[in-house]
Amino acid sequence: MSEDTEFEEPETGTLPLDAWHRARGARMVEFAGYWMPIQYEGIVAEHEWTRSSAGLFDVSHMGQLLLSGPDLDAAVEAVLPIDLSTLKLGQQRYSLLLDEEGGVLDDLMVSRWPDSLYLVVNGATKWDDIGHLREYLPDEITLNHLDEQALLALQGPKAADALARHAQGDLPLADLTFMKFGRYTIAGHDVTIARAGYTGEDGFEISLRGEAAAEVAELLCGEPEVKPIGLGARDSLRLEAGLPLYGHDLSPETSPIEAGLVFGINKRRRTEGGYPGAERINREIVEGTARKWIGLKVEGRMPAREGAEVFVGDAKVGVVTSGGFSPTLGAPIAMAYVASEHAGAGAALEILVRSKRLAATVVPTPFVPHRYYRGK
Repeated sequence: MSEDTEFEEPETGTLPLDAWHRARGARMVEFAGYWMPIQYEGIVAEHEWTRSSAGLFDVSHMGQLLLSGPDLDAAVEAVLPIDLSTLKLGQQRYSLLLDEEGGVLDDLMVSRWPDSLYLVVNGATKWDDIGHLREYLPDEITLNHLDEQALLALQGPKAADALARHAQGDLPLADLTFMKFGRYTIAGHDVTIARAGYTGEDGFEISLRGEAAAEVAELLCGEPEVKPIGLGARDSLRLEAGLPLYGHDLSPETSPIEAGLVFGINKRRRTEGGYPGAERINREIVEGTARKWIGLKVEGRMPAREGAEVFVGDAKVGVVTSGGFSPTLGAPIAMAYVASEHAGAGAALEILVRSKRLAATVVPTPFVPHRYYRGK
């Protein structure tokens, strides 16, 4: 090949709601290979609106995958550390895609559909995930990438009231509790609605055909409780909720145990193993890890961002993986990996930001309590 050969960067993709976002004045940025709205009227205003009312997020960049075929559960359990014998129809569960050393390739949601499993994976990793699954699942397992589907997240304390006016189904929306899903129609369009989300608030994720997305988004935003919300507020909301972001808080260099995700390794799998990285992970469950992922409350007003180094005296003991200013708490917060001996609640640390040492204290997460709906 000639040394003069030029490689063209792939064009940034557009999602079904691209024109809808632009018509509403969204500021668009490139994210995970697509143009996405980062904000409409401002990140703080959108953050506060979601905490007090209901925000509609476009998360159509996420990968929606459908797996089917013979001995499906056994095939998937060889790839994920999930116990599918306890996942019933209409339920979903958090899980992890791991490499052979127990490093995190992605975190994902798994739902039990009739005769199939539905996975939602991160947008930035979906093509790698699809390649990994096709390589490690048996040839008899069919993997369908539902690339014509859009995905909307309606989040906030008033989300249920707004959605209930439009969602029609055999199961009343009020009976749908956290981490369950059902089939519904909205404005005559078939949709799948799961009660979950990435903000710590009560909320729903709505999967639907791409060509129906604009009509449904417009319908929901016509409700007085609902406004469209961008990626900026999505990130600050998930930070307050103490939730990890893949590529920042999770990576192949992190194990689920040091990241505090032992709940993603289902109980039976901790004893039986049989998934990638099981030996290391089960050892870490028993023996602990050299570092831990922790929450930090930072003194003052200056936020500590990803990559900032964490110190005890002159010794570097960790690094910040996510950080920013919390609109709800009115103070900077961060999450970091630090040496386990300095990870206890109340431990005093310092973060190096712009040549200054900022005092920080280890605090439990979430920073803002979750408000998932688990039933009356």
